[in-house]
Amino acid sequence: MSSCSSTGGSCPSSGADGPSAKQQLQDGLISSTLAKIKYKLFIMSGKGGVGKSSVSVNLAAALASKGFKVGLLDVDIHGPSVPTLLGLKGLLDVDRGSLIKPKEYSENLHVVSMESLLKDPDQAVLWRGPMKTSAIRQFVSDVQWGDLDFLVVDSPPGTGDEPMTVLKTIPEALCVVVTTPQEVSLADVRKSINFLQYANANILGVVENMSGLICPHCRERIDLFKSGGGKALAEKYGLDFLGAVPLDPATVVAGDIGTPVVLLDEDSPAKSALMDVGDRVAEAAFKSLEAASSVHG
Repeated sequence: MSSCSSTGGSCPSSGADGPSAKQQLQDGLISSTLAKIKYKLFIMSGKGGVGKSSVSVNLAAALASKGFKVGLLDVDIHGPSVPTLLGLKGLLDVDRGSLIKPKEYSENLHVVSMESLLKDPDQAVLWRGPMKTSAIRQFVSDVQWGDLDFLVVDSPPGTGDEPMTVLKTIPEALCVVVTTPQEVSLADVRKSINFLQYANANILGVVENMSGLICPHCRERIDLFKSGGGKALAEKYGLDFLGAVPLDPATVVAGDIGTPVVLLDEDSPAKSALMDVGDRVAEAAFKSLEAASSVHG
């Protein structure tokens, strides 16, 4: 990451006469990188605490377990959690000049996160809009993603700088909106859908997380946060419903040990649901006319 650091630095800018030569060069690198990626999945939510990063990590791991080449890009600049959920530590390596090598989680899954650029993972990143925009563009242009079937982008909640930059940098991204069933989450998700529609983004569908709890003792379903809200929201907006993921103690255990729940040996309600979500997302991406326009170089 040559142009920005956690303490400051210059960022690409456009003058009155248009983009600078540096920005034009970066635009070319971004186009070249994206041309080698078949499907770009943008995972977002309108509200924090809905388990969006957990869904992103498990979706990427599920797709990788099916034999797809997957990249996972964490663009949550201020609160990255992907490395923790995957048990990844240490800094990213730089290869061939200024190009960055993603962290290898497995043969089919490679990861880039802001946390992997910090010597101290507890260090706060005090950046404003232009710095975050520059960093996200560099996550695409300066990383050796190579040929991928899927690039999964995990975004912070809301409709701020990061989501807007991702959609501008990757206009063909297929958006997956994560919500929980209760109204306080659905209200914010409606704003996210409005934002995506305003940006003319391609919305792949909706995932309902924390959709009930299967009691480990009696196996009965307990609707702690209600259920069905995500599906009803998808139907209201004419979107595909990509699945419901229940609350599951196995997810907590998996996060603590740095292993996606879909890769645990033991079967669990969350594992089954997330594997199904992976199947539906892949199928929806294959069928998407927008995704078909992205050439796999």
